Amino acid sequence: MGSTRRRFTPEFKASAVGFVLDQNRSIKAVAEYIGTSEASLGKWVKVERERRAGAVPADAELNESERAELVRLREQAKADRATIAEQALQIEFAKKVATWFASQKQ
Repeated sequence: MGSTRRRFTPEFKASAVGFVLDQNRSIKAVAEYIGTSEASLGKWVKVERERRAGAVPADAELNESERAELVRLREQAKADRATIAEQALQIEFAKKVATWFASQKQ
């Protein structure tokens, strides 16, 4: 007797893939829950990831909200770099002060 191959509807596959990609569940956990192999679910997830990656080309033009977000994030990164540089100077100064106090106690 040969084994029968199970067939899954596109809706079932999309739902299973949604658990993995949209709800951040592991392929193993979802495969066990729905009763299929990890390999099959992994293939479905791979196909969907490739489809999603191809949906928006990397060199696509930004719309206004995306451009505004990019400007905001660049300004925030610049401010963060300035804060980090200032804190690095404060740390260096604190080290020098600590060294000076340590040498004065002897």
